[in-house]
Amino acid sequence: MRRVWTASVAFTLVACQPEVPPAEPVAEDPSPATAVNEIADRYYDWRLARTPESAYFSAIELERHDGLYDNSVAALEKERAVVDGLLAEIAAVDGSALQGSPEWITYALLERELQSLVALRVCRNELWGVNQMGGWHLVYPQIATLQPVDTPEHRAQAIARYSKLPASIDTEIENLRAGLELGYSAPRPVVRRVAAQVGGLLAAPVEESPFYSMAKRSDDKAFGRSVFDLIEQQINPALQRYQAFLETEYVEGAREQLSVTANPDGAECYAASLQHYTTLGRSGQEVYELGQSTVAANKASVIEIGQSVYELTDFVDIIERAKNDPNDGFASREELLEFSKDAVRRAEKEMPNWVGHMPEQAAKVVPFPPHEEGTGRSAHYFPGNDERPGEYRIPLDKPEDRSRGNSESTAFHEVWPGHHLQVATFDAIEGLHPVSSLIWFSGPGEGWARYSEALAEEMGLYQTVTGPILRRAWPARGMVVDPGIHLFGWTREEAIEFMMESGRFPESMGDDLVDRIAILPGQLTAYDSGGLEILALRRQAEEALGDDFDIREFHDRVLENGTIPLGYLRQHIEAWIASKQD
Repeated sequence: MRRVWTASVAFTLVACQPEVPPAEPVAEDPSPATAVNEIADRYYDWRLARTPESAYFSAIELERHDGLYDNSVAALEKERAVVDGLLAEIAAVDGSALQGSPEWITYALLERELQSLVALRVCRNELWGVNQMGGWHLVYPQIATLQPVDTPEHRAQAIARYSKLPASIDTEIENLRAGLELGYSAPRPVVRRVAAQVGGLLAAPVEESPFYSMAKRSDDKAFGRSVFDLIEQQINPALQRYQAFLETEYVEGAREQLSVTANPDGAECYAASLQHYTTLGRSGQEVYELGQSTVAANKASVIEIGQSVYELTDFVDIIERAKNDPNDGFASREELLEFSKDAVRRAEKEMPNWVGHMPEQAAKVVPFPPHEEGTGRSAHYFPGNDERPGEYRIPLDKPEDRSRGNSESTAFHEVWPGHHLQVATFDAIEGLHPVSSLIWFSGPGEGWARYSEALAEEMGLYQTVTGPILRRAWPARGMVVDPGIHLFGWTREEAIEFMMESGRFPESMGDDLVDRIAILPGQLTAYDSGGLEILALRRQAEEALGDDFDIREFHDRVLENGTIPLGYLRQHIEAWIASKQD
């Protein structure tokens, strides 16, 4: 089983087309465990029928490989009734009776997922789905590289699937046009970014298109010709129509404002998005204030280190010194790639001292494909499976602007002890319902990765002077700048200035970060909302258990339930603490 990786960069496949399968006959008064499993079975089957693409991000076995997400309005209408029905069913289950069982994990994931799907309807995301971080135009080329082509039937299914893509692209244009008429749109800079990404796909010769990777993995010459013709005659013309629509009609009508509140019901959308990403009950104001206090504490810590290593006492001076450290840059793309690989190797070697159970799945560092470089997409983790390792994917453009200290921190965030450890650990757990492979929450997911950046320092992994400084200077700023943009009217310039003060990113990334926040409202708050919660639980456990506290056991307990909502994680850790005190 594999988790779908949607947190920061995700193509969110949430709508469902097929009717939910009817419930199988069960006992007159089924147990909570039986009821949860039955609901999960139906949700799982339904979700995969609607979004078969998600299976490739979760290593789920599919019987067929010719399905494609239906983005039509009619399909989205069916979603509402199905989700409402499933939510009513899960709400009728006594979840408290399940704690300590695998069904409790299933219950926690399903309950919050279904609640989020209902709450997020107010956003009408289908009407302004132009996303440079994880839109369909990035996901479908990626899926093509994973499409099975080993048998004649698989090759026929591949052609059938991608023959549907042009119509899907045209439907996407219709949805965006309808959104403009109703007052929904993406910000103009985001539109231009997506148009450039699509242009990158079109710029490549057909034989170098990511869609053509299907043909490259087969010796069937007739299949290769079919794939070539499909790309040349159908897919690329549809991509050209989409790009032309964005660059002419859509960009003119796209909103100038960064804030999602420029869209109808935007304030309600932001509130729902915030809850979805963090899985906590905090308001935007509460997130903002906690972020400010945490940033202040982090700045004090930076000053303490800066005084020691640079003999400086001003935060700005310390950050400038770190940013301009002559030993902190890269001379080439190759040097950046090798440095990141070395950081991953060092972290993996140290991990057994900090977790009780090490997953067997390997991880590797790979560069971005050419069409994604320089488009504002961030470094990210792509989960592996039994046949392929997890991948830490990094952009290698402008290596001279990249920091060694930041590169260390990001590697620890994405691989060891961060996302790869998190995902691969949960994958290896036996007895979980396969629905757990399809649900991911950013609060616990990105929260663990942020916690991992600090944990890596405890582990002695940072070899740079700048790493400990820069990894402190950035955290919690997302909790400030995200609501700052979406609730408190921050300008692009104000947001960039606040983020760049941290020194975590090169100046060239300022606009990238702002546009990320604009198109993913609430998401950037998840990292530190979750990280602070995990740290708080650790401190609570340390205080309660004293000499009986075992860091390896604590980490195992945090990781063993995957990305369950943070309220459920708190219940789990507090139950563990209580069991240790008995």
